[in-house]
Amino acid sequence: MRYKLLCIMILLGICGACNKYLDVVPDNVPTIDNAFTLRTSAEKFLFTCYSYMPANGSFNDNAAFNTADEVWYDDPIRDVDPTFFNIARGLQSMTSPLGNFWGGASRGTALFTGIRDCNTFLANIHKVRELRDYERERWIAEVKFLKAYYHFFLFRIYGPVPLIKENLDISAGPEEVQVYREPVDSCIHYIVQLLNEAAANEHLPARLEGTENTELGRITRGIVLALKAKVLVTAASPLFNGNPDYARLTDNKGRQLFPAAYNPEKWATAAQACKEAIEFCHSNGYALYHFPGNFGYKVNDIIQQQLDIRAAMTDKQANTEVIWANTNSMADDMQRWCMPLIAQGASTSGPKGIISPTMKMVEMFYSRNGVPITEDRTWDYSRRMVLRTATDAEKFYIKSGEQTVQLHFDREPRFYADVAFDRGVWFGNWINNYNTDSALYFVKGRATEIASRKGISNYSVTGYWVKKTVNIESSAATDGNIKSGMVTYPWPELRLADLYLLYAEALNEQYGYGAETTRWINLVRARAGIPSVEEAWTSFSKNPSKYTTKEGLREIIQQERAIELAFEGQRYWDLKRWKTAHIALNSPVKGWDITQNAAPSYYKEVLLFNQRFGMRDYFWPIENGEMIINKNLVQNPGW
Repeated sequence: MRYKLLCIMILLGICGACNKYLDVVPDNVPTIDNAFTLRTSAEKFLFTCYSYMPANGSFNDNAAFNTADEVWYDDPIRDVDPTFFNIARGLQSMTSPLGNFWGGASRGTALFTGIRDCNTFLANIHKVRELRDYERERWIAEVKFLKAYYHFFLFRIYGPVPLIKENLDISAGPEEVQVYREPVDSCIHYIVQLLNEAAANEHLPARLEGTENTELGRITRGIVLALKAKVLVTAASPLFNGNPDYARLTDNKGRQLFPAAYNPEKWATAAQACKEAIEFCHSNGYALYHFPGNFGYKVNDIIQQQLDIRAAMTDKQANTEVIWANTNSMADDMQRWCMPLIAQGASTSGPKGIISPTMKMVEMFYSRNGVPITEDRTWDYSRRMVLRTATDAEKFYIKSGEQTVQLHFDREPRFYADVAFDRGVWFGNWINNYNTDSALYFVKGRATEIASRKGISNYSVTGYWVKKTVNIESSAATDGNIKSGMVTYPWPELRLADLYLLYAEALNEQYGYGAETTRWINLVRARAGIPSVEEAWTSFSKNPSKYTTKEGLREIIQQERAIELAFEGQRYWDLKRWKTAHIALNSPVKGWDITQNAAPSYYKEVLLFNQRFGMRDYFWPIENGEMIINKNLVQNPGW
C-alpha cells in the first residue's frame, strides 16, 4: 500500500531546480487515474519523473565532487554542507549513512521512489486519450532512460541493487515486498535493455539545440547512446569484471552477486557501444568545443587556448561538445564558491573561493610537453618547490615580476585554464578584465591579501582555486558583487571528450596500443594544446616506450581522464571502477601555508589531512534500518 500511496503523493511535490521545459510545479492530483486523464496532468507526471535527477550542479549535492581527492575544505567546514565531504574524510556509517540514496526520504536522494514513479508513468501513460501517438512514444522513451539512469546511479554507489521492474500491487504479500539485490550482470543487462529500448524509439529526437529551445533538458538519443557507452565501460572495468575481493558476496538464495571470472568480451561490447555513440554524435553535429569569441573580448593565442578549455564545460550558448546538459541542475553558487577575489571588493554576494583544489590535483596536470611532471626529462621535479620570478614572456600565466614556485611554471594549458593559484593570472569575470592589451588581474592569495581572508571564512585552505567551473560570462561589479552578474549553466553530465577517452580505454583493454586507440586521446590533447601521446612520450619522457604497452597506455589514459575531466565529478567514479581508489585516496592531502605573507614562508607544504580509503569504501553501506525491514538484503562487505 505504501508504494501506491507514494506514487500518488509525489504529485504534491515540486520539480526542484528545473529549468526551461522542466520548470513546472505539478498540481495536486487526488488519484493516479486522474493524473493520466488529461495530457496536461500526465505531462506534469513526466516532469516529476525528471525531478529526481541528482543535483550535480550544486557543490553541496554532487555525490562525487566532494568524496574523492580533487577538492578540500577547512576543518570545521564552513558555508558548505559537509555530508559528502565527510565521506572523503572516512566518516561513513551504516547506522546513519551519509548521502543515503538507498533509503533517503528527500527528493535529492529518494531514487527508489523516483524509479517507482517512472514505473507508474509507464503503466498508465496509455490511458491518456488526447495524447498523440508520437508524443506518447517519446515520453515513454524518456522515462525508460530515467529509470535506467536511476538504477545505474544506485549501482555505482552500492553495487548490486534490486531491480524495480514493476511496482508491486497493493495486494502484494510480505514475501513479495522483501526484494533481493540482483547480481552485477543482471543489473547491467537490465539497465542496457532499458537504454536500448529508449534509443530504438524513432520519436526520441537526436539532439536539442538553441538556448531558447523550450525543451532543453529533455533526453535525446545522443544522451541515451552516450550513457549506454559509459554503463558498459563501467561493467567491463575491474571493480565489476571478475573482482576476487567480492567473490564471496552471496544472497540467501546462494547466488553470487559479483561475476567470479574476468570476461574480456565485456571490453569489446563497451568499445562497440562507444563507437556507435561517437558516430551518432558526429553525425548530429557534436564536436570538441572551441571558444567562438566575444565581441567585447580582446584575446591572444594563449588566452584563446585557455578559453577553449574553460568554456567547454560552461558555455551554454554555442557548445558543440556537451552531449547531456542537465538543466535540472544549474551551476549557480558553485561558481562563487570556486572563484577567489581577484580585485578589491567586499560584497557578501561576491566570490567566496572556499572550494580548494588539492596539491595532488595540481601535480596531476602535465608539463607543457604533455607528459607527467615526474616523467619529463626537461622539467626538474626535484626543484618544483623552489621560488622563481615570472618574466614578461610569462605574463599571461603568472604576473610578471612576481614570485611563485617552479611548480606553477611550464605547465600545460589545462592547468592554467582549470586552476588558479597565488600570483596566477585570471582572464575575465571582473570588470575591465577582458583585454589582453591591458594588465590582467591576478590572484593575491597570501595571508592578509584579498583572496585569502582567513577568519572571515571566505578563503582556500590549500591556496588553490577552481577556475574551470566559473563561466567566463559571469562578471563581478566594482563592489565585488558577482551574484547579480552570474551566468548559470546546466551541469555537463556527459561531454564528447569523456566519450572519446572511454573509447580509447576500451580499445586499449581490448587490443593494446594502436593508432586507433591513441587517435581519440590525441584529439582531446590537440584541443588542450599539447603534443600527441606518441610525440610527447618519445621526445620528452624518461620512459619513451611507455605508451606502446597496454599497462603503460592504461596509466596514460587514466591520467588523461583525471586531467581532462578534473572538477566535473567524474574522478571518484573512475577511481572506483578502476579499483585504484584504495591507492589514490590513501595519501596525504596537502596545501600551502596560507597563514604566511612572505613568499618563502607561504610556499611551505602543510599537511591538511591523512586520507584513508579502505576496501569496504568501494561500496556505500545499506542503512541498518533497511536491513532489519528486509531480511533478504545482504550488506556490502566490511560494513
